[in-house]
Amino acid sequence: MFRKILIANRGEIAVRLIRACRDLGISPIAVYSEADRQALHVRLADEAYFIGEAPASQSYLVGEKIIDAARKSGAEGIHPGYGFLSEREWFARAAGEAGITFIGPSPESIQMMGDKTNARIAAVKAGAPIVPGTTEPVSNEAIAKKIAAEVGYPVMLKAAAGGGGKGMRIVRSDEEIGAAVQMAGAEAQAAFGDPSVYIEKLIERPRHIEIQIAADKFGNVIHLGERECSIQRRHQKVIEECPASFNDPELRARMGAAAVEIARAANYFSVGTIEFLVDADRNFYFLEMNTRLQVEHPVTELVTGVDLVREQIRIAAGEKLSYKQEDIRWTGSSIECRVYAEDPEKNFLPSPGKITRLRTPSGPGVRDDSGVYEGWEVPLFYDPMISKLATWGATRDEAIARMQRALGEYHVGGIRTTIPFFQAVLKDEEFRQGDIDTGYITRFLERQKANSEAEQSDSPEQKDLNDSQIAAAIVAAMGFTEQARAQQTSNSTSQSAKVSRWKMTGRVSR
Repeated sequence: MFRKILIANRGEIAVRLIRACRDLGISPIAVYSEADRQALHVRLADEAYFIGEAPASQSYLVGEKIIDAARKSGAEGIHPGYGFLSEREWFARAAGEAGITFIGPSPESIQMMGDKTNARIAAVKAGAPIVPGTTEPVSNEAIAKKIAAEVGYPVMLKAAAGGGGKGMRIVRSDEEIGAAVQMAGAEAQAAFGDPSVYIEKLIERPRHIEIQIAADKFGNVIHLGERECSIQRRHQKVIEECPASFNDPELRARMGAAAVEIARAANYFSVGTIEFLVDADRNFYFLEMNTRLQVEHPVTELVTGVDLVREQIRIAAGEKLSYKQEDIRWTGSSIECRVYAEDPEKNFLPSPGKITRLRTPSGPGVRDDSGVYEGWEVPLFYDPMISKLATWGATRDEAIARMQRALGEYHVGGIRTTIPFFQAVLKDEEFRQGDIDTGYITRFLERQKANSEAEQSDSPEQKDLNDSQIAAAIVAAMGFTEQARAQQTSNSTSQSAKVSRWKMTGRVSR
């Protein structure tokens, strides 16, 4: 087992990894940029090394600086977390060449599955169903039109080298495809350094379901069931669940078996995720593989009882999986909300600034993976997620109820957050019935807008409101409860200051 591990990341995932190291008796080493000098992960680590200025391109994305910090600290392993360098084949290779273990899959597996067209080829070899489309990048408009005609509109253009919604375009006709190829290619080049895009048939109203897998270096591969990741904003997940509300043991077994075979085809070891689209008829299609730990891994941990980070570190250290497939059980239900420092009233723009007050939820079935503290200045240079709030319940309804309670207890002062948005979603009947797909948030916001317009129709002076004003009114209404609660807390505090401490002491029972 490792004595020291350098954590090549920041924020809540760095804190999560530090805690896993502590559990295993490993000394955690942090790196930090100028903006993160006072960050929580720096405070919790045993050692911390400065790696550059605030922009990630000058710090967290500079592999040479991170490997140099690992050498100086004497770390035997580097854990990349997710994002940044976690899926960069060259970084995993460079770490190995420096004599440091990359805590993740092999460079070859990252390269194979990180390229979406190569991943589709691997899935076909594994016998997994794929969405109709290309297994090679499209090079020009004429080829794109030919393939789209064969597949049938609508189609989706996707960046071959990455995900996260970058380089994606929906195309519904020949007239749109030329400009879409150019724009998707330019966006892919800017995000991933590779303009290659490929074409898939667009599955209307699909569910986005992913299967968690774990594999060791001895050929043992298991799956840990599915996560429902359909609730997305701009192709980024914001609410995740385990298990999926529509799933059953038979479908889970078939999807799990397909995921295991894809991992085998890639000669994969470490933890990873195979993502599928599921249509209205419960047919599933391979989408892509994420060769790293996922943001939403806590919901799987809460339902299965398996510590995925611990397993990932053990696998990297050359140990066998702690579990066999028959050992995995799914108990209860878990939901995760990604709490972002974003302003819902302004189309979810980042809301950096100082956290002037922080009250986090707790109690039965509540887990809050956070990387911030009261007084911390949320920087504008990185992803604005400040916390992953997850709840567990014996049933989905119980998990939802606990999430509602937890969101009600959560207060972040000084910045705007997505908490009011989540509170509104959890009250929505479509969500509560589990009738969700990747278009859910669009429909939800349209329903909220329609309700707001109906309420305003009786007020003549409100008829000239534009769409942005209506949307702001909707989200302002979502946040009313949170603001009222904060005001009530403030009032209670000021009133309690007037109460005689002599009187209160006299009331204490002896």
